[in-house]
Amino acid sequence: MTSGDGRRQVQEPQERSPGPADVDLGRVWVGVAAQVWRRHPGAMERLAGHLLRSPGLARALVTTPSLLLGWITATAVVLLAGLLATLSTGTPYVALLAPAVAAVGIAFAYGPGTDHTWELSCSMAVSDRMVLLVRALAVFGVNAALGLAASAASGSATAVTLGWLVPMTAVCALALAAATVARSANVGVAAGLLGWTITVLSGQVAAGRLTAAVTDTRLWPAYLAFASCCAAIVVYSTRIPRGTS
Repeated sequence: MTSGDGRRQVQEPQERSPGPADVDLGRVWVGVAAQVWRRHPGAMERLAGHLLRSPGLARALVTTPSLLLGWITATAVVLLAGLLATLSTGTPYVALLAPAVAAVGIAFAYGPGTDHTWELSCSMAVSDRMVLLVRALAVFGVNAALGLAASAASGSATAVTLGWLVPMTAVCALALAAATVARSANVGVAAGLLGWTITVLSGQVAAGRLTAAVTDTRLWPAYLAFASCCAAIVVYSTRIPRGTS
């Protein structure tokens, strides 16, 4: 186009609207993305969410490393080996293995370095302490149920069948305390296994029996007192720093 003074004018192209003026395309795209990335919880997660009244806490629970199917299968295999050894030798190896297996699972209930959803769980409205508490209780319950089933199937005496639950509590508390203080599940595993090994060997030296650590009821107050101290360490280690919401 030429103006009156002879100079050529270039007509600027008008900006075309990307869509109708009354439609917020950004909001529409957010809705589409939400549908694309929407995750459908499984039956266990829905059940946990109903019981816990918190979808976020349920998600944190079902993603616990030591509650995954592969881990539970490995735990069952170890206890099955202890069951077979008990049936063939008469020594209640299930009672000796169950606390150690549970300690490993409890240590891996604490997330840094092992849990792929750790950062996500830290960003939830639910506190880290509550997530850890629910995870630890769930892992303890699953391991206790598997251990009781294996111990009952081995035909052990009632004292042995139930006696290892008390030291199991102490060993699990030790593993969890070490994991939270060191912020490492591997440190928790090492502490739990080492502590239980020393306890079993000390009981054998003092009483002359390998199963003294799980059959001597006089040790139960000491186990419970030690577990309480470890629980206090866990509570202190998972506290919210002052000045942080």
